Amino acid sequence: MFKSAALLPAAVTLAACDSRQSSTTSTLEPAGKSYSPRYFNADEWTFIHAAVARLIPSDDIGPGALELDVPVFIDKQMEGEFGYAARWYMQGPFTQASPQFGYQSRLTPREVYRLGIAETNAHCSLQHGNHFANLSIPDQDAVLHQLDGGELRFNSVDAKTFFDFLHSNTIEGYLADPVHGGNKHAGSWKMIGFPGARADYLDFVGQNQPYPYEPVGVKGKEN
Repeated sequence: MFKSAALLPAAVTLAACDSRQSSTTSTLEPAGKSYSPRYFNADEWTFIHAAVARLIPSDDIGPGALELDVPVFIDKQMEGEFGYAARWYMQGPFTQASPQFGYQSRLTPREVYRLGIAETNAHCSLQHGNHFANLSIPDQDAVLHQLDGGELRFNSVDAKTFFDFLHSNTIEGYLADPVHGGNKHAGSWKMIGFPGARADYLDFVGQNQPYPYEPVGVKGKEN
């Protein structure tokens, strides 16, 4: 249902949120079980887990976002340059404009997440009687579609901007080098046959066969 990402199988979009009725969070070990979030509070951390589980669910093709610690990646991003928009132009005037003119909000990504999660949970409580993480899988998918489609209007933050950050960061955490907190044990690289940061793999380019060695991250082999 959502935008595909290069190198990802068809399952690694919300298109994978089809008729599955059982929650992925009920069968997967919580992401970063030994990790204590640095930015997100308990309610926000629960939301992030539930949302990324639907954006990239686990299936017979490969691991999902929870198994690869995508929530850990997102939390670390909130405390880094991205979260603080450290390298972005963040001076006014702030106005509605085409995306081609760049980011237009006065809110940093970490502020967008905090307000977006609160607004989404408030919407879910009003419309469904519970926070997002406690909704059924079909209702969770419906809310994500509404966010993606710009159907929801929030007072404190643009709902579509919030979703776009969440969606992009989920894909990034799934595919990025494990040094950044996600892609645990290089699980997505192993799934797609990506060699990672190996210095030389040109001998295998164009052979149309699986890459025979384990991927290597910038810190070495990911076990």
